[in-house]
Amino acid sequence: MKVHVEIDCTPEEARRFMGLPDVEKANAVYVDAFAKAMQGAANTDQLRDYAKQLAPMGQMGLKMFENFVENARKASERPVVDPDKPDA
Repeated sequence: MKVHVEIDCTPEEARRFMGLPDVEKANAVYVDAFAKAMQGAANTDQLRDYAKQLAPMGQMGLKMFENFVENARKASERPVVDPDKPDA
């Protein structure tokens, strides 16, 4: 048996409901620092180096993010299979 529950709420409401901390101010500082660093980059190698330095968990965090994006791309290329429809 499968049960699907759909909750309609804002991200802020979901954060509070789950008891997660409010990191909006920390995120704003992080994004601002990252944007300033990216403005000084003259080529893609510099951009990559800046991203490695500023990324959470350094190189490992960047690699995990790259894997996440690659897996999402692969998943989007697969045909969607509807389990309720019999094979034709």
